[in-house]
Amino acid sequence: MTAAAIEVRSVRRTFRVRGGLLSADRNIVAVDDVSFAVAPGSVLGVVGESGCGKSTLARLILGLLPPTSGELFVDGQRITDMDRRARARLIQPVFQDPFASLNPRRRVRDIVGLPLAAQGGVSRAEVASRVDAILERVGLARDMGDRLPAQLSGGQRQRVAIARALILRPRIVVCDEPTSALDVSVQAQILNLLAELRRDFNLTYLFISHNLAVVEHVATEVAVMYLGRIVERAETESLFRTPEHPYTRALLASVLTPEPGLGVPDVGLGDSLPDPANIPSGCRFHPRCPVVIDRCRHEAPGLTQRPTGIVECHLAPGAAVNLQVKDRLVAGLGDR
Repeated sequence: MTAAAIEVRSVRRTFRVRGGLLSADRNIVAVDDVSFAVAPGSVLGVVGESGCGKSTLARLILGLLPPTSGELFVDGQRITDMDRRARARLIQPVFQDPFASLNPRRRVRDIVGLPLAAQGGVSRAEVASRVDAILERVGLARDMGDRLPAQLSGGQRQRVAIARALILRPRIVVCDEPTSALDVSVQAQILNLLAELRRDFNLTYLFISHNLAVVEHVATEVAVMYLGRIVERAETESLFRTPEHPYTRALLASVLTPEPGLGVPDVGLGDSLPDPANIPSGCRFHPRCPVVIDRCRHEAPGLTQRPTGIVECHLAPGAAVNLQVKDRLVAGLGDR
């Protein structure tokens, strides 16, 4: 049986935040009992509002942060048992801001070749040859290797970041908002490049984004995070066609449309954002849920298995709720 490219088992990560003179220290739960597996060659898109735990999850999978509890595996190997060089050969990141993630004082070819040099055992001629090859593969001319990051456009810098991630020929790439700092036309070019590279190198992607249109385009499966939990996970087509969690429905309803006169959509979530230092009892989404029932305020929902994934909601199809409540969920109404 083929091992999952990424496997996350009951992972939790908390941060201790010091209080001021008149307030006590607090624990912030960034990732809370998250479990999932990503099949080799697939793309798991992770979506949710800012502060929901997406980037923390990425850093846990990359081994940049240790979990407070739980286990993470990459290609069947426990991350905490791997040294940094072995982990780097298997999994690499592409971060949001290419200018911030590239050393402004190093030439492009030095930046791209640094992971090879750090591994050791590779001649300078071999490093130079592989740098030229990967630069060409991501759409950059060889003479770009002599430039500094400041001499490149945003799209070119992100191509450099992608080249650096692929120079070691990893099996997994974690993309944390890789196109959000780019113009729309450049975003499309980078997304198409990532799709081509995935096909050519049989890569597995964990793709984190707040842009639902981007995720729909690149992902084979989508996980929706809210306050550190994955509240729904399903195949991309199924999730966008028939979302089952109220939060997922609200996210999809929030997407702006180019149709004139419609204005900004009102998704009914209110103006207050969730506080990871003060997670509510019961279902953590209930203070903002448009279809909340009394049970949601006191009892945390379990996971309901669906044909194409899972959903964590008392009102999900298959959960134990009455028909009138289900009718309210379908209608998008509720008593607050």
